[in-house]
Amino acid sequence: MKNKIRVLILCTGNSARSQMAEGILRQDGGDRFEVHSAGVKPNAVRPEAIQVMNEIGIDISGQHSKSVDEFIGQSFDYVITVCDNANETCPVLPGKTERIHQSFEDPPAPGAADEAATLAVFRRVRDEIHAWMRAFAAERVQ
Repeated sequence: MKNKIRVLILCTGNSARSQMAEGILRQDGGDRFEVHSAGVKPNAVRPEAIQVMNEIGIDISGQHSKSVDEFIGQSFDYVITVCDNANETCPVLPGKTERIHQSFEDPPAPGAADEAATLAVFRRVRDEIHAWMRAFAAERVQ
């Protein structure tokens, strides 16, 4: 069996965008990918991310925020940064790692908008990430 494609997805807090991307690629990529996510300044996984992912049948409630430092020294086929801050501060990882930057909007901070508006942004960002990750996976698995 061919080796799995190792992917590390980074954002600032590892609380929403990278968590959603990890869950999506785990589900859509199946056993072809080994997927991890991390943050340059990790924070707790946002409950809104868990909620909107559940709406599309992907459970990320067991995922937790991790620091990119946990992955220093490991090699990955791809490191995907999903926010500009992570792209600017991403450490150099060993091996033939291909870095890809695809920035997605940062959903509102807790309390910054009403619940309906916040969830609307989370849903839109989730759908954008889902479409992008689906294309990413399809291009790499023939």
